[in-house]
Amino acid sequence: MPIQQNWELQPGKQIAGYRVASGLGDISIEVKGEPVYAPFDGLLQPNDIEGCYVYTSPDVPAYLFRLCGLERPRVGDVQQGQPMGRAQFLSFATLRRQPDGKWTMVEPASDVLNRILNPNGMTMGNAG
Repeated sequence: MPIQQNWELQPGKQIAGYRVASGLGDISIEVKGEPVYAPFDGLLQPNDIEGCYVYTSPDVPAYLFRLCGLERPRVGDVQQGQPMGRAQFLSFATLRRQPDGKWTMVEPASDVLNRILNPNGMTMGNAG
């Protein structure tokens, strides 16, 4: 049976002025060495996947964000708008805690990605 998933963020679209390189699951964005910012006050921690980090925030407790490709990451507490590192390509995934406590990958929200790519959190580019 074919599975069809139609997410807003597809390859070739723009988010905060950067091109989405791949979509569906992890979203890969060509950041070209630019900084990646904390979307909320939170905590950046190493993940069990080498080169990946998990970002959590009490502002969105049902979600965690996985960021892969960060160069010289700022591990620990970060304030909203503070750089968390830089990336050539940022692979980004959003996971939501389910009622049974397991984490499930969900489509990343364009407004969260705008905050990560733009320290002012202003919507830039065309996500749709």
